[in-house]
Amino acid sequence: MSEVVRKKPRFGVMRLSDAVFGGYRLPLAGFVSILHRASGMLMFVLLPFILYLLDNSLTSEISFAVLQKFTSGVFVKLVILALTWAYLHHFSAGIRHLLMDLHVGLDKDSARQSAVAVLCVSLSLTLAVALKLFGVF
Repeated sequence: MSEVVRKKPRFGVMRLSDAVFGGYRLPLAGFVSILHRASGMLMFVLLPFILYLLDNSLTSEISFAVLQKFTSGVFVKLVILALTWAYLHHFSAGIRHLLMDLHVGLDKDSARQSAVAVLCVSLSLTLAVALKLFGVF
């Protein structure tokens, strides 16, 4: 009389909740790819801030001095540091993707090594910029 309706398993379809709460373990290359997209979005969102800083810095010497005082705050330095990381990571990951377009490093081991290299390069260069930005050297 009543029939049991069985749902077919859907392979290859993953929702955000499956990725976050479902215990799915994303490979390192996947994290680099997601961070590549996030860094591009961050640069796009902060583009008006960059243009505002550039416009004000080129207006006059007085506006440059005001801008210099404005950028000496910790919060603004953190925003500049986030933007620096976004640029360095996006640039490094972009080179990685261009090499992959040339069919270099497509196997699992070399893809993981290139993902580690992108993270190491972008984070170490960002650390150097942070040390300079916060006046360590």
